[in-house]
Amino acid sequence: MNEIEQTREWVDRAVIGLNFCPFAKAPQIKGLVRYVLHKGKQSEALLKVLSEQLLYLQTTPPEICETILLIHPKALTDFLDYNDFLEDTDSLLERLDLDGTFQIASFHPDYQFAGSNADDLSNYTNRSPYPMLHILREASIDKALQGYDDPDAAADSIVLRNQETLQKLGKAGWGKLWT
Repeated sequence: MNEIEQTREWVDRAVIGLNFCPFAKAPQIKGLVRYVLHKGKQSEALLKVLSEQLLYLQTTPPEICETILLIHPKALTDFLDYNDFLEDTDSLLERLDLDGTFQIASFHPDYQFAGSNADDLSNYTNRSPYPMLHILREASIDKALQGYDDPDAAADSIVLRNQETLQKLGKAGWGKLWT
């Protein structure tokens, strides 16, 4: 199984299967998720590919492509380097004048939320088979949250529900997802 197939499986089993993101299922089923594999090792080259994908999404209607997962298995494999690189992605959004149009979510095999222990189960909501950047349309996020009276509270409740799901599942249950 190649990197894109493994990532699709992770989206299906974890992100959708465990309902980590209640808004992920529809784009996946409709084929509106673009999976891009970058095989380079250098962060500068990754930033260039990210720029190209941002511009692609800017010029492509959401009915054709809703969101992009940029998978980079050889670049930024160290989580601390990856985490530092996220500042570069924010700067890129500003340089391209796309801040407020897109946001970039982060996923990594060694993901660790600030203030958490490395083995904390809550980190698994953002642990993916490979380092990747998820480009999301701000308009799509706003649209998905329209049905909620308080979008901020909705986002918080999703985070809490995900933590509860992982606590119930446990590390053994997480491992069974992948066997």
